[in-house]
Amino acid sequence: MPPIPAPTETTAPAAPSAGVDPALAAPVAPQVRGARAHALRATFAVLDRLAPDLAAERAVRLWCTPPGNPGRRKDFRPHPGQIDRVRTERGAELVVESWGEGPVIYLVHGWGGWRGQLGAFVAPLVAAGYRVVAFDAPGHGESEPGLMGPGQGNVLDAVEGLAAVGRAFGPAAGMVAHSMGCTAAVVVAREHLAVGRLALIAPNEDFARISYGFAQAIGVTERTRSRLQARLEELCERPVEGFDLGPLGADGGLPDPVVIHDRQDKETPYAVGARIAGSWPDARFLATSGLGHQRILADDGVVAAVVEHLTRPAGS
Repeated sequence: MPPIPAPTETTAPAAPSAGVDPALAAPVAPQVRGARAHALRATFAVLDRLAPDLAAERAVRLWCTPPGNPGRRKDFRPHPGQIDRVRTERGAELVVESWGEGPVIYLVHGWGGWRGQLGAFVAPLVAAGYRVVAFDAPGHGESEPGLMGPGQGNVLDAVEGLAAVGRAFGPAAGMVAHSMGCTAAVVVAREHLAVGRLALIAPNEDFARISYGFAQAIGVTERTRSRLQARLEELCERPVEGFDLGPLGADGGLPDPVVIHDRQDKETPYAVGARIAGSWPDARFLATSGLGHQRILADDGVVAAVVEHLTRPAGS
């Protein structure tokens, strides 16, 4: 098999006009795939007609159940690091692992993932003179459950987890984030922590947009979808649009971001990363091919591009 080309810098297309572009439609949620999909759809179809409030509550539980496929459990750490424990403001104990000394760079995993997924970035960043800090978000890896209890999670858990780790370990020379971790990294950089540079890999779609695809996947109408969104906004304490990556960086206020996305990503379409980068006036956009949503985290070319971005001299 020929080697996969290193990331190439491209010009991200301009942000599209309002409306749902089919190229940006989120794939079917992993919770709604496989043998149980038909039974789920049948149950939700009945509840949608007769008890939309109950349908929405069940949809929220399903939405907030992290996927557990093996790709999200891969471990690329070069060796065990120093283990510390940090508590969020709501009291969840997080497992934090660190390597090296120097300015801090945080690794932020995605939905259903854990800190070891981003372990390929540890050795080169430590060799460059940085302290690398990774953690398991509430309800993920070895950390305690978040605000919804065991087996559940949401984006606010990830935001509060990263903010708590930031308070304990200090300002960030940089952050490397994957998938839903990109939302946590951007919100924390805007609201909680001084950050030097951002590297966002396969950033997630907007949550309102995902909710339409999710509703279609489980077979419910707008009467249930709107209730699902309202419940998510109650849980996350802000409108879902408050987590949209495009608007969060549209004013050019993010710290030197680079966005990397693979053209064959089956979990978050490539067009999503291109759209986000295109809506940020100061973002670089790097494209890969053949790495998908998970293998991109351990690719030598991607790791080298991220390390170069985070460690190059100021002003260059």
